[in-house]
Amino acid sequence: MVNIDNAKSQMRKGMLEYCVLLLLRRRASYASDIIQQLKEADLLVVEGTLYPLLSRLKKDGLLSYEWQESTQGPPRKYYALTPDGEVFLSGLDAAWSEIENTVEVLKKEGV
Repeated sequence: MVNIDNAKSQMRKGMLEYCVLLLLRRRASYASDIIQQLKEADLLVVEGTLYPLLSRLKKDGLLSYEWQESTQGPPRKYYALTPDGEVFLSGLDAAWSEIENTVEVLKKEGV
C-alpha cells in the first residue's frame, strides 16, 4: 500500500504560502510567532522551511519587514503584507474557493 504521508506533505507545502499570508493579513508577525500560529492550526512548519518562504515573498514584493525591539532578547523582524501582497492574497482567496468547490463537487455521490 502506498504511504499517504508523502501526499499529505505535498498538500501542506502547496498551501503553506497561502496560510502564511492569511496570518499576516491579521497582523504583522515575526517568524517564531508565525510558526506558533501555524502549529496551533495543526500545520507543523520548521524554521528551515519558513525563512526561505518569507525571504522569497519579501523579494517578490509581497511582504515587507521592520525591526522591533524585544523585551526578551534581540530585536525581532516583523513581517507584514504589502499592498501587492494584499492583491496577491485576494487572488489566492479566489483560487482557494475554486479548489474547495471543485473538491466538494467531486466528493458528492453521483457526479
